[in-house]
Amino acid sequence: MSIVAERLKELGIELPTPVQPLANYVPYRWSGSLLFISGQVPLQNGALPYLGKVGVDLSIEQGQAAARLCAINILAQVNAALNGNLDHVNACLKLGGFVNCAPDFSDQPTVINGASDLMVDVFGDKGRHARAAVGSNALPRNVAVEVDAIFDCRPLK
Repeated sequence: MSIVAERLKELGIELPTPVQPLANYVPYRWSGSLLFISGQVPLQNGALPYLGKVGVDLSIEQGQAAARLCAINILAQVNAALNGNLDHVNACLKLGGFVNCAPDFSDQPTVINGASDLMVDVFGDKGRHARAAVGSNALPRNVAVEVDAIFDCRPLK
């Protein structure tokens, strides 16, 4: 078992089957060693458990859980791109976090910590990344959070 797979097991995380896009885009795209992951929403077992605006309909803690679930879905896409071997990840370079919230909500960074913390929990120092955490007046299907990512990876053999 790979080192990262062991770490996921220790954390009690089972990666889901990656979700295929519902529109005209791809779930991930390579450019050299860079792996770009399309925005992932908090989808779990075919359901969207975190709907609405953080700070209005959902607590900050629920927003963090939604961001963490987005990060798990990101890892599922990375795992698919790397043919099931997350040990090929050199670094998580960047996360882009979008929080569905009211105009006066200002805790987007705290919400997106749910995704950031997971990357560090899974990859250690390789999981430390640059990041954006922005508020949005709406997200697709009224989800609370959406997160995209960029990784640097070793070539597959």
